[in-house]
Amino acid sequence: MIRKCIASDFEKIYEIINDAAQSYKGVIPVEYWKEPYMSRDELRGELDDGIAMWGYEEDGELAGVMGIQHRQNVTLIRHAYVKTAMQNHGIGGKLLSYLKELTDEPILIATWSNAIWAIRFYEKHGFKMVSREEGNRLQRKYWSSPEAKVKASVVLVDEKWFEKKEKQTLSDSHDDRK
Repeated sequence: MIRKCIASDFEKIYEIINDAAQSYKGVIPVEYWKEPYMSRDELRGELDDGIAMWGYEEDGELAGVMGIQHRQNVTLIRHAYVKTAMQNHGIGGKLLSYLKELTDEPILIATWSNAIWAIRFYEKHGFKMVSREEGNRLQRKYWSSPEAKVKASVVLVDEKWFEKKEKQTLSDSHDDRK
């Protein structure tokens, strides 16, 4: 079952994030690895900043979480984690498919450029990586990441992003002819 997380889920969300994030150890830039990967204060800050967490529940227990955040004219997928013991059972894909249905806006996802498994997961679910230059521009516009993190990450977008961009290009070229 997929459901919106509530305040009483906070500790479980915290546990899932920090359990699953162990896969980043030794992969991401050393200055971004810490134990725990995300502190309780950082998680509270993310939730206070408008990230709505959704969870996949199995046998009454959260097995995975994924956040969604509306920013300007796009939707960001944030903090997608599945308990290590439950990975590779389709939980992340089910959460992502569910969250995609919650918005008509283009969806953007940023992840560590060295997290090849995460990039492949999003590509498997229809997302495409944008150029490094475009990804950096999008991160600076929609996320509040430090510059070093921007440079160590990539951005993937859904088909709605390309449709929006194509419409904008057509509109711009039409305006140029006037």
